[in-house]
Amino acid sequence: MSPATTPDSVENSPSGVELPKRVGLIAGGGRFPVIVAQDLRRQGIEVVCAAIRGQADPDLREFCVAFRYLGLGRLNAAMSFFRNHEVREITWAGWIRKAELFRPWRLLSVFPDWRMTRFFFLRVKDHQNQTLLGGLADEFESEGFYLAHSAKFSPQLLATEGVLSRRHPTPAELTDIAFGWHVAKRMAELDVGQSVAVSEKSTLAVESIEGTDKNIVRAGEYYCRGGFTVVKLAKDDHDMRFDVPTVGPDTISTMVAAGGAVLAIEAGRTLILDGEETLRLADRHGIVVIALSGPPEILDD
Repeated sequence: MSPATTPDSVENSPSGVELPKRVGLIAGGGRFPVIVAQDLRRQGIEVVCAAIRGQADPDLREFCVAFRYLGLGRLNAAMSFFRNHEVREITWAGWIRKAELFRPWRLLSVFPDWRMTRFFFLRVKDHQNQTLLGGLADEFESEGFYLAHSAKFSPQLLATEGVLSRRHPTPAELTDIAFGWHVAKRMAELDVGQSVAVSEKSTLAVESIEGTDKNIVRAGEYYCRGGFTVVKLAKDDHDMRFDVPTVGPDTISTMVAAGGAVLAIEAGRTLILDGEETLRLADRHGIVVIALSGPPEILDD
């Protein structure tokens, strides 16, 4: 079912896209779910929120007509919750601490229902991020729900192409961006992680299960002089229904503490949360923020 044929729709938005009257929000951690809920409300759309217990922000409640905390493993309960509230279109926002799945006694902490147990152990070929998230999206769609692009209702958050900070990258930094871009794409294609830290055409740190901020911290531990470059992007066929690369003020603060100098992201496929604050913080510390649709071309001398 496409968004244009989704039942219970409201009049077209200014962009010409027909919007639903009610949207189900699966909320993970971070600021993004709150921003999405606020944007949905501003567009006259009712929000029914299934919030992941221990990760979602409790402030979400004030923007929702229905709100319920659910454990990470309660897949069938989430579907029933949305169905009971006549939700047909769902969007996902926020991060999940995947490390929870690898802790001792994980089944007791996650407490999966029968559907999540079947999905996790029988339905997916591996437990990489994109396999899990894409598989979850398919599970919802198999039950008649429509999974919307997670930036559909907050398109203003997507990075526009260009140098976004006051400071522009130096020729050496552009060379590192190009180098890091190719490394990051390879890591993304392997579904290892979304960010790499590089300096002088050498890889300092590669993101895995720990996330971007901890990857930046690790790069700073290995590179005492400061000034390294962080490149964050997704693989070409990245499933945007559940997971869009995201940066924000916390990313810049982490780079400041670690000694990072450049943040390069993918235009149109990366979210910048609290954009004004993010760029103000970057400018205050002389950090380059640049959004590109591909690696910069480096001319030989």
